[in-house]
Amino acid sequence: MCLLNSVLAWDQLKVQCDAISHRDSTNPLRAHGRLGAVCGIEYAAQAMALHGALLAGPSLDTPRAGYLVSVRSTTLHVARLDDIAADLWIEASCLTASPNNILYEFNVSAAGQLLLAGRAAVVLNAAALTPGES
Repeated sequence: MCLLNSVLAWDQLKVQCDAISHRDSTNPLRAHGRLGAVCGIEYAAQAMALHGALLAGPSLDTPRAGYLVSVRSTTLHVARLDDIAADLWIEASCLTASPNNILYEFNVSAAGQLLLAGRAAVVLNAAALTPGES
């Protein structure tokens, strides 16, 4: 499931993407004909994953799986996304990173209106964090 439309800009610390899928009546995250604002976290998570892939570049033989392990300090400024006429603008900025952990700050907006914002922690290579497993 790819919710993002395109990458607008990126650098070592952040990625900016847009999306139009929130208006699609067949969006897989819809429930009861609605796309709740909390689904914006998935849009942000996809932007974070894309940022990791862009940073890795073409030299990465096997993509590293990332797991969203924590979402904190998230504020929803709207109840739903499917009634937003403008394209979504998703920005994810890396606050801290280590070889196996990344903390991102994210926001989703449309036409200059902030829709939701928060922070998310991602663990990479989770098997390496468990003693005795590889």
